Amino acid sequence: MKKFTLSQFVFTVTCMLMIISVQAQVKRQGSPMLFGKPAKAESINPETGHIRCASTEYEEYLRSLDPKRMNDAQFEAWLNPLLAEYRAMQTVGSMDGDVIIIPVVVHVIHNGEAVGTAPNITDAQVISQITVMNEDFRRMAGTPGFNTNSVGADTMIQFALAQQDPNGNPTNGINRVNLCQSSWSTTAINTTVKPTTQWDPALYLNMWSVNFSDSSLLGYAQFPNASGLPGLNLSGGAAATDGVVANYSTFGSVAYNDGTFLLNAPYNRGRTMTHEVGHWIGLRHIWGDGGCAVDDFCADTPAAATANYSCNSVVNSCPAPGNDMVENYMDYTDDICMNIFTQNQKERMVVIMNNAARRVTLKTSTKDQPMTLFANDAEVKVEASCSAGSGPATCGSSTPSQKITIYNRGTAPLTSATLTYSLNGGPATTYTWTGNLTTHKFATVYMPVTGSPGPITVTVVNANGTPDQRASNNTSSGTFAATAGPQDFAANNVVFRLQKDNYGSETTWNIKNSAGTTLYSGGGYTDQTGGGALITQNWTLPSNDCYIFTINDDYGDGICCSYGNGFYDIKTTDGTVIISGAQFDATEAKAFTINLLSTNSFAASSDVYLYPNPSSDVVNIAVGNGIGLPDSYTVINYLGQTVAQKAIATENDLSINSSSFSSGVYLISVVKDGEKKVMRFIKK
Repeated sequence: MKKFTLSQFVFTVTCMLMIISVQAQVKRQGSPMLFGKPAKAESINPETGHIRCASTEYEEYLRSLDPKRMNDAQFEAWLNPLLAEYRAMQTVGSMDGDVIIIPVVVHVIHNGEAVGTAPNITDAQVISQITVMNEDFRRMAGTPGFNTNSVGADTMIQFALAQQDPNGNPTNGINRVNLCQSSWSTTAINTTVKPTTQWDPALYLNMWSVNFSDSSLLGYAQFPNASGLPGLNLSGGAAATDGVVANYSTFGSVAYNDGTFLLNAPYNRGRTMTHEVGHWIGLRHIWGDGGCAVDDFCADTPAAATANYSCNSVVNSCPAPGNDMVENYMDYTDDICMNIFTQNQKERMVVIMNNAARRVTLKTSTKDQPMTLFANDAEVKVEASCSAGSGPATCGSSTPSQKITIYNRGTAPLTSATLTYSLNGGPATTYTWTGNLTTHKFATVYMPVTGSPGPITVTVVNANGTPDQRASNNTSSGTFAATAGPQDFAANNVVFRLQKDNYGSETTWNIKNSAGTTLYSGGGYTDQTGGGALITQNWTLPSNDCYIFTINDDYGDGICCSYGNGFYDIKTTDGTVIISGAQFDATEAKAFTINLLSTNSFAASSDVYLYPNPSSDVVNIAVGNGIGLPDSYTVINYLGQTVAQKAIATENDLSINSSSFSSGVYLISVVKDGEKKVMRFIKK
């Protein structure tokens, strides 16, 4: 046996930051804080600064919130006899039993961005994460999860995206939620994100893809708590926070990238979630979070003194026999290095899945089982109407509208849906959507709405021209905020000002037009007490276009007010403020237009739109009566490259064949009489 001491035994993993002022102070002193305590040295990658895990602090935090939560010794006292019983059964020839299949729901938390724009990752990226976990947990031959190590094990645990939601309706197991916030601290995730979005943790493994406020944090998981230990009034652990969280840029694997993935090397092969789900099923780090004398309770993982970040050399950090198992999923090496769970690790996971609270019930959950689908079944979801400035900057319609998402939950392609909306309890108003969605695909659209802000209820009436066949997913409610598109300004010449804070090296910015072309940018300034001199630039912005200004702070505390009174603004030459700001987290983006919105403006018309959107082949430019044919169109990919361009001579030219395009997000710029309307298109 190897490591033994229980004093620092921890199983839950998190990556958390403190409030902005504390986090700024700690960062600049070089000692990151996690739950009010300095991060362990082994938690911080010395080369990249990434924090893989901060398990001890999070476990202590959970215990401070829940006195009933088991301590380390209590958990092992509960687990050890169960492990002994399991091993004894194997010794006398008992079989492992059936494969344990865990239903999974992935909550993609975003701020209203289009799918494929960070952090609103695509379905394909989500699915790649489930694929990787099955490769790893099942030691699948022919995949990166396979190994030839004599102690390597198929854990007999695998994962499947849910096919039934908590209300008994069809789902693909991906739950997209706009919470009107650009990034999240771990405290806010525990108090807001998880309770707001979680599905029953006794029936689903809840996984969250989020944008952490501190981009160096990778993920965290809640370790299981036992149930039924004699003499203790146990809670089974906090149900409302149970699950696993990862930064969107580590969620999924580049090995399956279809051109839409948003991943950052070297944590881009899905092993953050493999690691964290290992904690969620009861494994601890291979070095025991305490060095050579501390046990991870798996005899076939050789003792290690601390975390390993590199697998490029042989390491034997402890006097006990055996090199450090740097390829183990429960170490801290890069994703591409990891490829083994051991037999003893498997035993712990299987026993916990058979006995622990909210783990044992997942074995009998049927939420991953397919349900009978009707031919014509549309689902509607009212998206959040964020307060001014909280949503993403977009160059959308100037017409007040309600953002909704329409899903096809039927077997027949959904080509049309008739919906009604009732605003402030008033009479129903009809809205007709057309497109082409296959099963479980969706379209997010802006439904024109007339009326005062207030409660809004949207209902599906017909799908494909027939009565919708499933009533239970036909109605969704929310709050209509009467938001419109960016404000228009009649001024080509503008003045940009930036007052840095003390840490100018953290600040970068850019301004782009609707085609995604960067017109001006700056950043990476010198750190100076007081921020240094005011930066002033004069810009000329072409008419008939929309502009998005983005400012970033790579530490995540904005440019005001803890370390200097920084600010930015863009004004017209007569002093009219176009946009301004100072206090934000990691990033802030704001949109405005120049000489764009005028009477009968082509660029402002809501009668010019794309359909179907998303599409896998042909996308059409729809032009309302009386507008006339546009002059031309240009298709631009997410890298700013022109992939298609055509002069429009007849109505046939309004159809764009996108079958040769890679999957992803594109901008289609349509020009008529010198005016340009830019619309976003998603290629499936």
